[in-house]
This record gives sequence, C-alpha cells and structure tokens, in this order.
Amino acid sequence: MIAPDPPPTPPTFGEAFRTWVRVGLLSFGGPAGQIAVMHRILVEEKRWISEHRFLHALNYCMLLPGPEAQQLATYVGWLLHRTAGGLTAGILFVLPGFVSILAISLLYAGYQDTQLVQALFFGLKPAVVAVVAEAVHRIGGRALKNRAMAALAAAAFVAIFFFEVPFPLIVAGAALVGYLGSRIRPDLFLVIRGHEADAALEEEGAAGRTEPAAPSWRAGLRTALLYLFLWWAPVGALLLLTGASSVWVQEGVFFSTAAVVTFGGAYAVLAYVAQQAVETYGWLRPGEMLDGLGMAETTPGPLIQVVQFVGFMGAYRNPGGLDPMLAGVLGSALTTWVTFVPCFLFIFVGAPWIEHLRGRKGLTAALSGITAAVVGVILNLALWFALHVLFARVGEARHGPLRLLVPEWDTLDPAALLIAAGAFAALFLLRWGMIRTLLAAAAAGLLYSWLG
Repeated sequence: MIAPDPPPTPPTFGEAFRTWVRVGLLSFGGPAGQIAVMHRILVEEKRWISEHRFLHALNYCMLLPGPEAQQLATYVGWLLHRTAGGLTAGILFVLPGFVSILAISLLYAGYQDTQLVQALFFGLKPAVVAVVAEAVHRIGGRALKNRAMAALAAAAFVAIFFFEVPFPLIVAGAALVGYLGSRIRPDLFLVIRGHEADAALEEEGAAGRTEPAAPSWRAGLRTALLYLFLWWAPVGALLLLTGASSVWVQEGVFFSTAAVVTFGGAYAVLAYVAQQAVETYGWLRPGEMLDGLGMAETTPGPLIQVVQFVGFMGAYRNPGGLDPMLAGVLGSALTTWVTFVPCFLFIFVGAPWIEHLRGRKGLTAALSGITAAVVGVILNLALWFALHVLFARVGEARHGPLRLLVPEWDTLDPAALLIAAGAFAALFLLRWGMIRTLLAAAAAGLLYSWLG
C-alpha cells in the first residue's frame, strides 16, 4: 500500500515572501490570468490554501471595487501571516507592474520614441488573448460544477456582453439566485462547502492552520481609521504644500474616487478615466489612453495600473515649477498610492467577517452563484480584449437594449491573428508555460517589426 503524500508544512514568512515575489513577476494576463497563476501556485503546487477557501476569498474580492486579483493576493497573504502577510502579498503583487510602467512612462514622455516598445506590445497583445482564454478555461472547469452553475455563467455573459447590464447588478442577481436555489436544490447550488469542505485539508495541515480570531467591531473601526488616514494623508499634505488647483491634488482626489467605483474590473472604469483625463483635465491627448492600456495589459500587475501612466503624464505636462520628469514620477507614485491603499482597507476590515461567516449555508450558496457568474464576466472581458487586439476598428450595432460588437473585417490584422493562433497552440497543445509563450510572442513581434 502506497502511503499518502505528507501534508505540507506551514510556510514561513520567508517562504511566503519568495512565493509572492514569484506571483508578482508572473501576474500577466489581466485578472483571469492572475487568478489562475495564484491558484496554480498557492492551491495546486504549495497547497497553502484549499480550493474552497480560495474560491470563498475570491468571491468576496469580486464584490469589492478595485483590482480583484490584487485583493485576493492580499486576502491569502493575510490568511497565512495576518497583516504583515497581507501587506507583503498586496505590495509585491503591484510592485513589478509599477516599476515596469514607470520605466516605460519615462521613455514615452522623454523621447516619444516607442518603436521598440510598440514592437514588443504588438507580439505580446495577441499572446495575452490566449493566456486569458486559457485562464477562463481553467477557472471555468473548477467553478462550473453542474448545469445550474454553467447556466448562471452563460446568463452573466449574455447580460454583460449583449445587454451591458452593470456588474453590481449581475453579482446581486447571481447571489440571489444562489441563495434561493439552495432552498430548492441545495445539491446544485451549494458548490462551495465552507468549513465542511475545508475540514479534511485543514486537519492535515493545509491552509488556515491558525483560524482568525473572532471579528471585533472595535478592531475593525481602528483598522478603518488607520487606513483612511494613510489613504488621504499624502493628498492632504500636497493640498497644504501646493494648493487645491495643483495637478497632484486633482489626481489624488480623482483617482481616490475612481478607486471606490471600479466595480466590474478595470474595463468598467477605463472609459470614464479616459474621458476625464482627455476632455476635462487635459492630462492625456486623444489616443494616448490606448498606449497606456497596452502598457498595463502587457506588463505584470493589475490592469487598473494603467492609471499610473495617466497620473505620470498629467503631472509631466503640468509640473508646477518642478522638473517635468520629477513631477511625473510624483504623479505616478501618488496615483498608485490612492488606487491601492483602499484595497488594503477593504481586505483588513472585511476579511475577518467573511472568514467568520464562511460556514453559513446561505452565504455559501450566494457566493457559489457569484463564482459562476464571474466566469461569464471574465469571458466577456476576454472576448472584448480579443476583438480589440485583432481588429483595428470594432463598431456597435444596437437593436433596442441589445448591443452587438461588430468588427470591421477588412481591418483584421493577419500578423496579430497568426501570433494569437501560435500562442493558443503553445498553451493548449504544446503545454508551454505562460512566460515561455509570452517571450516567444514578443520575439515574433520584434521580428515582424524588423521585417516590416
């Protein structure tokens, strides 16, 4: 008789730190790809957290404004090593993208010569389409356990892609369907089993070795006040030093507002940010938002990191007596700060309560419904991304409330399609890893640019 594998030992803080560095460096592909990377490393490889607890945390993060993948990393880091672990995981998830976009922004602003960068992006964008598709396949395979869950995912996709139903309404509807469905057919809607499903793994020494203490309203209030102070202190200091009309105060207030309305992921708020940045504040020129989006889509980190580019360019063009490059760096750092500090506030205040309620069947069924709906929402993002990468122009056709995205077929880019097909073959047929696939695609983009 073959003995079972021994349970994994609890990670030390050093082991977790090295793993979070790895997660941050591999966080390509938007939220779908990033969540898949974390699942592969934390659940399948390290076994530091169980499947059900991972999905439970993901469901909560999906309810929050802001980048759900970064918040999920913060949540898992908090489960493993409390506040220090959450801060480490959340910061390391953002740091590689921050450094990458800051470097590209300096090049973009200083030289306006992005031929090399554009060639790299040309190859990477189609490959990211394949990475996101592969992630949707992986997550869907785990979350859609039966026909009821698959139907919820399909309904969510149709609602958001064809009828533009707001993401919060989709989440609320899926939660209600899950809750009511559990009263009628609990076998179909209680997909995530909370404490019951986690018991075996946790008794063997998997994730959650030390259960969080019971939540306290007093402790939650102290935490909320601390992170509210950290969130607004830089904006207040700049208000005293530079005045209310300075670009940094405008950026601090604007992106703080954006941070709490970004339900549904980055795409849900990017149109609003682009419009305000170009038409209201003049921080960007028409078309530059797409350049920033290309940076964010093809560098590690959350897609919402594109706001860092907006903050850099806005301050670079309105330096207020500072060196433009220094002003841009300050704007970039401030924008990143006010975008991500709220994420730590939401996790450190809310996670203890979400963990406390993890075994409640009503909540579990509602979160199961949300999990299925999120698969449909991510599929919507993947399809939207694919259309805009492969076609130069994508129009809209409307029939009452129905909205159809109609690509102009004569604008199809054969080279981008070929690179995308190669990336799909590499991931699905050859079983290449994500980084190897992205490097090959980047090389193909450089070769195409050189030959052209």
